[in-house]
Amino acid sequence: MKKRFFLTIAALLLVVTLIDAAVTIRYYNKDSKTHKMNVKIAGSSKTVEFGSSRTASVTIQGGASTCEIETPCGKVTVKDGASIEIKDGCISIK
Repeated sequence: MKKRFFLTIAALLLVVTLIDAAVTIRYYNKDSKTHKMNVKIAGSSKTVEFGSSRTASVTIQGGASTCEIETPCGKVTVKDGASIEIKDGCISIK
């Protein structure tokens, strides 16, 4: 009985972890233009806005700890907790 209880709890914790998965990115946008970029996370597509001339954080909700951001310079894979810099619409990871 105890074994079944612990397996159930472990399964619930796994589900909760996957539901709460998100990617938080700290960014510095050197451009005086706000950029809206398409992001893919865990098979879903979203649009994220990076405000002009600022340092801030953005959280992308999804079921993964990495995401792929589409920029005019190509696709960039970013992990949770990463710091990025945006210059001329292109992303570089710090």
